[in-house]
Parts: sequence; C-alpha cells; structure tokens
Amino acid sequence: MVEFRTGRQTDVPALVGLINSVYRGDSSRLGWTTEADLLDGQRTDAEDVAALIAAADSIFLLGEAAEDLLGCMHLERDGDAAWLGMFSIRPGRQGQGLGRHFLAAAEVEVVSRWRSRVLRMSVISLRVELIRYYERRGFALTGETRPFPTDPRFGIPTVEDLEFAVLEKTL
Repeated sequence: MVEFRTGRQTDVPALVGLINSVYRGDSSRLGWTTEADLLDGQRTDAEDVAALIAAADSIFLLGEAAEDLLGCMHLERDGDAAWLGMFSIRPGRQGQGLGRHFLAAAEVEVVSRWRSRVLRMSVISLRVELIRYYERRGFALTGETRPFPTDPRFGIPTVEDLEFAVLEKTL
C-alpha cells in the first residue's frame, strides 16, 4: 500500500537521486519514462529541488511503501490551476499501476490544498507514448507549446527542436 506525504528539505538527496534515475542515464532505461535518447546530463539538482520545496504554493508529493520511496511529483499552484511536474516512479516499479495511484493522489491534493479545478503539465512533445498515457487518464492537449529550457542544469538536448506540449485535466 502506498502512503503519500509532502516532501521536506531532508528528502532532497533522495528526490534528486530518484528524479535523475527516472529521466536520465542507463538506470532510466529500466522504465518506459526515460528521456535518455533525447537528453544528456541531469534532470534536476539539489538546489532546484530544495528551492521548490521551500517555495510558497509548491510541494513535492512522495509515495512510499514500508518507508521505501516509490515515486514523487512536484505540484505548484498557479492561480485557480495547479501544475504537475517531475512525475517520477522508480524505474523498476514502472508498469505496475502505481502511476494511476500517484495521479489520483495529486488530484486530491491540489483540490483539497488549493481548491484547484484544473491540473496542467508539460511533456516533451516527442514523447508521444507518454502523452497518450496522460490522455488515457483524462488529460488533453491544449495546443499550447513551450520552449525547452536552455539551462544545461536541466539537460543537454541530443536532438533538435525540443519543446513541451501542455496538457490539462479538469478536476
């Protein structure tokens, strides 16, 4: 059974390790959410995660079983909506239905904490299989795109023209 809680500053090293293992490098290839074919470098660092934990209207939601960190996601209030990012399920545990539980917990959290009625996220537009996964869970492409950041702290593109597609779900 997955227990959810909000992240603390003491969780920063574990969160950075988890997030980077899910998105980048050889460890990420154990799961299906890897970006290793699109980006080199890290996905995040301790400074970024610590700042997000400390920020107002911003939390990390952690899912644990027997005190083992299974996954996390960053949630941030944006007016009447909320953004979901850094959604990470440990690579060896992907494909077991945990993602559905995490998304459901995120929806409950943003409604109860901020009374948000819309949940948004951005996904690299080339990640068609990931976009389809979110569409099956009620998210829809908005038609909005956003540029990929140029700061190498968040990855070094190995393909041309990376951009984010924005998805949203009404809660």
